[in-house]
Amino acid sequence: MHDRLVKLKKIFNDYPRAFWTYNLIVFIDHLGGFMLYPFFALYLTKKFEIGMSTVGVLFAVFSVSGMAGNALGGVLADRFGRKGVILTSLLLSALSALGMGFAPTLTVFIAVSVIVGTLSNIGGPAHEAVIADLLPPEKRAEGYGIYRVVFNVSAIIAPPVAGFLVAKSYLTLFVVDAVISVLAAIIVIFALPETKPESKSGAKPETLKQTFTGYIRVFKDGPFVIFIAITVLMTLVYMNMNTTLGVFLRDYRGLKEVSYGTLLSINAIIVVVMQFWVTRKLEKFKPMLMMAIGTLLYAVGFAMYGFVTGFILFITAMVIITIGEMVVSPFQQSIVAGFAPEDMRGRYMAVSGLTWSIAFTIGPYFAGLLLDSKNPNVLWYVSGLVGLIATFGFLLFNNKRFQIKQEDSFNNQS
Repeated sequence: MHDRLVKLKKIFNDYPRAFWTYNLIVFIDHLGGFMLYPFFALYLTKKFEIGMSTVGVLFAVFSVSGMAGNALGGVLADRFGRKGVILTSLLLSALSALGMGFAPTLTVFIAVSVIVGTLSNIGGPAHEAVIADLLPPEKRAEGYGIYRVVFNVSAIIAPPVAGFLVAKSYLTLFVVDAVISVLAAIIVIFALPETKPESKSGAKPETLKQTFTGYIRVFKDGPFVIFIAITVLMTLVYMNMNTTLGVFLRDYRGLKEVSYGTLLSINAIIVVVMQFWVTRKLEKFKPMLMMAIGTLLYAVGFAMYGFVTGFILFITAMVIITIGEMVVSPFQQSIVAGFAPEDMRGRYMAVSGLTWSIAFTIGPYFAGLLLDSKNPNVLWYVSGLVGLIATFGFLLFNNKRFQIKQEDSFNNQS
């Protein structure tokens, strides 16, 4: 026991205090997020009595508006710093949650989520950049692994509580999410330092126009764009976790919302217990190879839902998906940080965020069409196929050219 405490203390001391402060903010903020968003599709289909294909259109609307906020956020994070952008995003997220929760009609719900949701998404690139700002390249995969653990501790606590609250009122979830966002914002104000790296001595500051046009440089980075394209395919598979899976299990497998929340908690518990160990064991391997292995596990796990019945087998599929998640997540974020020059980190992170935006723009709609079809199991067969294509893409990308690119990126940051 003493040796374990000594080891934990050493790990704690290996990272700056701001890193732990940031992870506390992540934990608090995502308590609300994990109460709300895994049940989002369930809420929409129940309150407004719409099908999953319509929900897919709504997710597309949210994602398009999120792209605009994400792009703006990347510019603001690089030009003005991370702290103010994160703070603004948290406060706008609180307003967005309240607006959606109290929306009396679907039209009002869409209007609120697009207007406020666009602005609340400006925090994404700043969040992604903070850990890269605080840690040297050799510590980033491990640091992102710790971030995943903290992220998932909140996911353990939130879904069962949310499942209980949902039985009484969905509105409670929106109110709790808003309150938690405000609490996280208060901690940002008083405890989180600015992490944006200082400009190099003698360097002329960019104009606002140059900051925006910097996105052109990002999209001219060919290997990075290829990586993003393959990651979009992978994300199309994973996005089913918080969109169609809950509705499928409820409507076609007879699983209650509370049991779905339990599945999500199992996912989170495994990550909390195993993520740091898995990251340390795998960090010596080529990152693209790890991305391929993790994506293959996604393909297998999600495809299983088209074949299996019974809660034990649902758990088995979730365990396979979770192992894939533990392999993919730290390497994905570390790879993006490695591509990004220090002065463009926010914009690279913003483009990286497009993997989710693009996937949620097109994925839920087509997944909804498959789920509303005569054979909803086809959704999971298609998910498995797309996952295999992404796996093959990462394997092709796992070559010497990429390794040179990563080494150059790390050297430029050192």
